Amino acid sequence: MHPELYLSYSSAFLIGLLGSTHCLGMCGGISASLSMTLPVGKGFRLRQTMMLLAFNLGRVGSYALIAALIAIFSTSAAGQWRWAALLLMTLAGLLLIFMGLSMGQWWQGIRFVEKVGAPVWKRLAPLTRRFIPVNNPGQALALGALWGWLPCGLVYSTLGWAALQPTIGAAALTMLFFGLGTLPSMLATGYAANWIRNLQGNRGFRRISGALLILFGLWTLPFQALMH
Repeated sequence: MHPELYLSYSSAFLIGLLGSTHCLGMCGGISASLSMTLPVGKGFRLRQTMMLLAFNLGRVGSYALIAALIAIFSTSAAGQWRWAALLLMTLAGLLLIFMGLSMGQWWQGIRFVEKVGAPVWKRLAPLTRRFIPVNNPGQALALGALWGWLPCGLVYSTLGWAALQPTIGAAALTMLFFGLGTLPSMLATGYAANWIRNLQGNRGFRRISGALLILFGLWTLPFQALMH
């Protein structure tokens, strides 16, 4: 594996991990509700785990799909025009900085970015009602696949980074690793919802996470490339 790509994948995982509190606000409620319709009794924990895994598999799969669709155009443009690559790097860096400012509760400008995906979500949102209440892992998978298109500043920030990858497969893998980073907290909503909510409201944790995301954004900005 190319070392630069390895760094991107591991960093994408870390971004997902750091941004988990934002994910909980966007997807945590629906994830936690998956187990509410399950009958309590023998095998409850296994059924709950299957539901949560299926939902999040669908969600992460949609992230990878969106990245692949974007990369069809971004990889070609970046390969042909240097200015396109610089523009993508700048956009990716700024989005991460905006997300960090939002995470740290310093500025919520990322909400304007989230409106970009509103038209697509407006068409997909009615379809989610077909799978609610969720009665089996298949429905949970389908619901997660639709939920992955929910407008989200953290997802868009990482998609900007995924668009910088040299191949479509690398872009999809970047979002896959990002999704895996969000997985621990998303799964935990079904097991330790109160603890997760406390973490989400912890100002210190949010500010540290926000500051680290800002550093990722600054690292992504093409300062060195612009100097040559």
